[in-house]
Amino acid sequence: MGKKIKKEVEPPPKDVFDPLMIESKKAATVVLMLRSPEEDILAKACEAIYKFALKGEENKTTLLELGAVEPLTKLLNHEDKIVRRNATMIFGILASNNDVKKLLRELDVMNSVIAQLAPEEEVVIHEFASLCLANMSAEYTSKVQIFEHGGLEPLIRLLSSPDPDVKKNSMECIYNLVQDFQCRTTLQELNAIPPILDLLKSEYPVIQLLALKTLGVITNDKESRTMLRDNQGLDHLIKILETKELNDLHIEALAVIANCLEDMDTMVQIQQTGGLKKLLSFAENSTIPDIQKNAAKAITKAAYDPENRKLFHEQEVEKCLVALLGSENDGTKIAASQAISAMCENSGSKDFFNNQGIPQLIQLLKSDNEEVREAAALALANLTTCNPANANAAAEADGIDPLINVLSSKRDGAIANAATVLTNMAMQEPLRLNIQNHDIMHAIISPLRSANTVVQSKAALAVAATACDVEARTELRNSGGLEPLVELLRSKNDEVRKHASWAVMVCAGDELTANELCRLGALDILEEVNLSGTRKNKFSEAAYNKLLNNNLSLKYSQTGYLSSSNIINDGFYDYGRINPGTKLLPLKELCLQEPSDLRAVLLINSKSDVSPPSSMEDKSDVGYGRSISSSSSLRRSSKEKTKKNSYHFSAGFGSPIEDKSEPTSGRNTVLSKSATKEKGWSSLPISR
Repeated sequence: MGKKIKKEVEPPPKDVFDPLMIESKKAATVVLMLRSPEEDILAKACEAIYKFALKGEENKTTLLELGAVEPLTKLLNHEDKIVRRNATMIFGILASNNDVKKLLRELDVMNSVIAQLAPEEEVVIHEFASLCLANMSAEYTSKVQIFEHGGLEPLIRLLSSPDPDVKKNSMECIYNLVQDFQCRTTLQELNAIPPILDLLKSEYPVIQLLALKTLGVITNDKESRTMLRDNQGLDHLIKILETKELNDLHIEALAVIANCLEDMDTMVQIQQTGGLKKLLSFAENSTIPDIQKNAAKAITKAAYDPENRKLFHEQEVEKCLVALLGSENDGTKIAASQAISAMCENSGSKDFFNNQGIPQLIQLLKSDNEEVREAAALALANLTTCNPANANAAAEADGIDPLINVLSSKRDGAIANAATVLTNMAMQEPLRLNIQNHDIMHAIISPLRSANTVVQSKAALAVAATACDVEARTELRNSGGLEPLVELLRSKNDEVRKHASWAVMVCAGDELTANELCRLGALDILEEVNLSGTRKNKFSEAAYNKLLNNNLSLKYSQTGYLSSSNIINDGFYDYGRINPGTKLLPLKELCLQEPSDLRAVLLINSKSDVSPPSSMEDKSDVGYGRSISSSSSLRRSSKEKTKKNSYHFSAGFGSPIEDKSEPTSGRNTVLSKSATKEKGWSSLPISR
């Protein structure tokens, strides 16, 4: 045998790089590898970065600072599936970082991420691409980008994915997107309700919860409610409520039902299938406060429709609500009170609460929680409006004192509602007297000074209802309540101005209060208001006339007549006709004017022993701007005037004219006959 010859190994080609195994312990080194053209290097670098990012937020920030995001975005469209998958996984994790989100929006990668949702892609890619979109969709700008790039349709398709993580991420992203109305509209067009309802059967509570939350948002739109009803969605929701093991979903399920009950067709359907009775029983018997609260809210929303109120009344919803008033949870008490307020529009319900409900609401007025007091006061306001029986029931339940205490509440709504209840009660005289005995006139002053126009309006109306006798008006005057009331006459709010005028009209019923109102400027303000075509109202005109009857000199100068009920007293004077808006000067100022050619001011003074001031005695009548003549002085000089051809000075013409028995000014002078006979006065001629 011949000797074996050893075969020589051929050396590698000179243009081929020898394989190099590198073990890197620095993230910066791996980030540099992301720019490699080798698929194997890219895949391993992405895998290492993914594991690094999973460890915490600090690592995500580090990768951002090292510039890893931009080269990674280019790998989303890489030809190699493994590279593309690993890059997508990284973005699913990194997108939870706010700074990364911001950079991704700037790099406009949304289209590349949405492309990973294609049906032919792996489930893992679907999972992390949908996770990236779910994280991104938490911000409005990203929502817009997802919607504009057509991301909603593939997300809805993925709701039927066999992978629960894909379902969860897709549902979360859809929930974020449907906060926008335009997305909700598109969701209806894409028929998304059936796959969302299917998720209610999921074995994963987080998926069920996201589905319910999404339904809670989209059923704010009528079209979605119709689609839910047509797809037997209410049956799914009722089943959830009936399943005790799903009690963590009951609150969200009730929120969806609350929206659906706003539609009459849905209400009828749920009533016919027995679902409404189950709902009320569930609300009443549940031991979870939030569930009771949401059930009451559902009733409130539905009760705004008159037909729904009728159906609720037939199902005796009132008993359920009264039971909820006794809850230990303040939120439940508030929701139940609001539901009662809504049900008050039904007369049958209103009558039911007369014996059951009103006493409990009165007790809630004593709560330390201001919101509870406000909700209870609102319910009582609606119950007592146009219902004397309920107003009387509130008084019998010792409600007057707590209602007056609520007038000092920190919440404007509570104050306004309490004032409304007191106004409704004051329509009955026995109750009004009872209210007055509880110091209402002092308590109402603070609401009159409120900056809230609703409170101002209700407070002024309460004054109009309670200040119906002299004692009450005196108490209001002595407590300083007239000043803020007069200020409300200047309000730019029509309702406030109307109710303030009404209250002033009532308060002007006695002379002392009327004089005080005039002193505070009420007459001038009302005159200004009535000159405006837009600000005046029937009450402002009535209030002005009521005050004018306590200032007959002004009334006579403005209108040229006095009615038979106007009794003139000493101090009445005839200045002559003045134009609207012109202020009538008081006697003191008239006496101090310089001489002029205006006619004399005629003064009624029945006391014969009254003599003019010394300054007047020193000067002749025409020495003043307006000569002032009293009836007694005219009587004393009547003989003298007769001897002088019955002449007296009339400043209107600046020359003596002949005295006549009939007025020469053309004004309709009507003086009370009873007054002239009693005082011995005679009708004085007025001439110009």
